[in-house]
Amino acid sequence: MTNGITSVTGLSNNQFVTQSNQTSKSDSSFSDVLTNALNQVIDDVETAESLSKQLSTGEVKDLHDVTIAMEKANLGVELTVQVRNKVVEAYQEVMRMQI
Repeated sequence: MTNGITSVTGLSNNQFVTQSNQTSKSDSSFSDVLTNALNQVIDDVETAESLSKQLSTGEVKDLHDVTIAMEKANLGVELTVQVRNKVVEAYQEVMRMQI
């Protein structure tokens, strides 16, 4: 006799548990997510700088691409600063707590 979950997914209970364990092992830690996000911001800033230099030398034909890259880099930096500010505020709040 099969239960509702097994009949819907088409997996036996052992297969379901195995797949659940594999999913949890592949999840990233908070530090990995933060590192990846910071690396993406760095890449966006470098791309914007590169496109800006290419625009000044006349190598880029579409001003829209440069503007989009610059705005994406700007938003990424602003978000990073806001996250940093919230982390600092949280740290200060924890340090003010009396034990």
